[in-house]
Amino acid sequence: MTSYLCTCRRHADAGAINGVRRRLLGRAALASLGALGLTALSGCSDPSSTAQALAPVEIDRSTSCELDGMLLADYPGPKAQVHFAGQSQPSFFCDTVELFSTLLAGEQVRTVRAVYVQDMGQADWNAPRGHWIDAKTAVYVVGGKRHGSMGPTIGSFAQETDAKKFAAEYGGKVLRFAEITADMVDLSGGALHDTRM
Repeated sequence: MTSYLCTCRRHADAGAINGVRRRLLGRAALASLGALGLTALSGCSDPSSTAQALAPVEIDRSTSCELDGMLLADYPGPKAQVHFAGQSQPSFFCDTVELFSTLLAGEQVRTVRAVYVQDMGQADWNAPRGHWIDAKTAVYVVGGKRHGSMGPTIGSFAQETDAKKFAAEYGGKVLRFAEITADMVDLSGGALHDTRM
């Protein structure tokens, strides 16, 4: 999978940042392995803490995207989060296209415990906060004209009526989670092959 990095001036130091990020991720991985070992030694866990860990986590001004480091609060459109097994915090995505690209990638081998997207029938498109819904039960609009952080994006909705209303106004096709395919979310060459970027 080709990784996509923003090339705007704001992210011009991405190479240096990515080097630091790799070192920090390496340290975090070691810490996670140690925490995993302690969890295994503890024997049993409180079921309520597991349920709480799977609840959606709200973003704040410092929440960044797992793929490109962009700050989620700075951009319009639906955001997403994935709770992977072995991680205490979810991985966030600044765009639903990035979410599906990650989940549908052949090399994605991490166990997914929960996936959430924002209900854009309730959230403000330009500054979405809250309104997290189960991604697997959501209804999506692919090919609409509204943009997210990376350009064209996939609108996410709790209600099919909201998705149909969105598609009527902005275009696109209404689909379910399982109907979205890897070719619809291919990030090679930029966000959905947008060569103007």
